Amino acid sequence: MERMESMEPISACYTTAYPEIQPDSGYGSRDGTENQAKTPPPPAYDEELVHKTILVGDSGVGKTSLLVQFDQGKFIPGSFSATVGIGFTIWDTAGQERFRSVTHAYYRDAHALLLLYDITSKSSFDNIRAWLTEIHEYAQSDVVIMLLGNKADMNSDRAIRRDEGERLAREYSVPFMETSAKTGVNVDLAFTAVAKELKHRAAQHPNEPKFQIHEYIEAQKEKSGCCSYF
Repeated sequence: MERMESMEPISACYTTAYPEIQPDSGYGSRDGTENQAKTPPPPAYDEELVHKTILVGDSGVGKTSLLVQFDQGKFIPGSFSATVGIGFTIWDTAGQERFRSVTHAYYRDAHALLLLYDITSKSSFDNIRAWLTEIHEYAQSDVVIMLLGNKADMNSDRAIRRDEGERLAREYSVPFMETSAKTGVNVDLAFTAVAKELKHRAAQHPNEPKFQIHEYIEAQKEKSGCCSYF
């Protein structure tokens, strides 16, 4: 893991593997030549899709902890010196104003943004609108954005109700869930949902239905069945 003390976002670049697309079995039939003439072959896709996901939000909301939990499946309080082992490069800072111009450059080639606030910190939630304004100004227009209310394990210290997060997410038409970097609740789901959205965008045929990230998240929540944090 590489650390730089000059940028606010955490940047995670990782690969999503999926099977190579094979031609339809009909090409082997006796009228296969005719079918080939009428039906264009499916587009060729790489077996691995590499995308850049950036975690943004106020200092102390748990960006690094969330990423370490996703990669290593554990919570490391107060220490982030462990190596992250699947091709992550991490930048983490306090987000001083003098580094903002550098931060803006990182938005431009991001494929997905996980925007975090701390459910025990009203100021981190209040600043979400400013983060979204900045994202919409500097990021690509089709960037995938997901809003995460982190530290859901600290319910007794909650300052932001879940429905407040849901309402803000609806206002900006982005998916939302509460996560816990400490217990792992919804951490894998957040990254997996983003990866599936990006994979479907890359591999989608014109006649295929669009992947619905909101529906996927809700279906996975129902399937998990455990839910005090949902």
